[in-house]
Amino acid sequence: MRLLPHRIDPARGLLGALLATLALIAAALASAPAARADTQICETFGTTTIQGRYVVQNNRWGTDAAQCITVTDSGFRINRADGSVPTNGAPKSYPSVYNGCHYTNCSPGTALPARLDTISSAPTSISYSYVSDAVYDAAYDIWLDPTPRKDGVNRTEIMIWFNKVGPVQPVGSQTGTATVAGRSWQVWTGNNGSNDVLSFVAPSAIGSWSFDVMDFVRQAVSRQLASNNWYLTSIQAGFEPWQNGTGLAVTSFSSEIRTGGSGGDNGGGTPGGQTACAVTYATNVWSGGFTADVTIRNTGSAPVDGWRLAFALPSGQRVTSAWNATVSPSSGAVTASALAHNTRIAPGGSQTFGFQGSYSGTFAAPGAFTLNGTACTTA
Repeated sequence: MRLLPHRIDPARGLLGALLATLALIAAALASAPAARADTQICETFGTTTIQGRYVVQNNRWGTDAAQCITVTDSGFRINRADGSVPTNGAPKSYPSVYNGCHYTNCSPGTALPARLDTISSAPTSISYSYVSDAVYDAAYDIWLDPTPRKDGVNRTEIMIWFNKVGPVQPVGSQTGTATVAGRSWQVWTGNNGSNDVLSFVAPSAIGSWSFDVMDFVRQAVSRQLASNNWYLTSIQAGFEPWQNGTGLAVTSFSSEIRTGGSGGDNGGGTPGGQTACAVTYATNVWSGGFTADVTIRNTGSAPVDGWRLAFALPSGQRVTSAWNATVSPSSGAVTASALAHNTRIAPGGSQTFGFQGSYSGTFAAPGAFTLNGTACTTA
């Protein structure tokens, strides 16, 4: 909040000047948007929504001990995680945020369930905050079923383990390794008695990442654990704790479903047109700080309305201010969103925004960009 300078008129006196200044402050506060208060959920299966499009759930199902989560605008954190369960069995809960449908509770405006052969891409971003005094995994779940079901257990579960602490392992056994979405993974397969489980375990912890869910879905199809005429019903990200878990947090989450030629659930084109993009990322770097000027060029045949550019800032980088876009959150997997005056990118046209940030360690630029779910080339 910035106040204009106020000149003190001797004829009015100090009291009049003070009253005028207080009036300015009151007007500025009245016009400022109200911040969303954090929400605490302690109910076993309590839920709430964030950003008008995702559901956050407490989802304590494996123990009677108390668990509470605090839901923020961009994710959630576990602030109480009592009790423990044996590490050779199932975890005690799965607090998570999701896009899609979970036991008839569907997230607002979701495009899920969606048939796999109609999905061109499903870009997503996730950032986690970890603790060391607990036994848990940080899991990203992808649910597939032969029918567009919105309730009950799906036929196949894909799990991506971003991190694990303690003597825990996925369902089944390790059956090999694979490179998916540019990363190396241990691959585990098994069945938990209700559904098939295909798990990808990171060799070391991943704090934040932007990727395409369909890269992992195609792995399930190639391993005959799903078919292209099946449905993607839900995408979820959170934690499976066995012991403790207080302090674990999802600090940001985004998920989009794009169907071929239709623009998906978040726009990004018009029916019959094709969205394509190129991004130029120019920086000015000094010790401990930098600025980035980002140009998005629409190389497709349809206009892009309400553009959102997603990318992952390298570890140690943080956004401190931005112009011509809203950039949120300040670190990890971030999204730059259009303002009212620059919401459209015409075919062959471009929009530019920028931000200033701080960094520690060695400076690096983001490795990939997605525009409303479409992967962009970089220049």
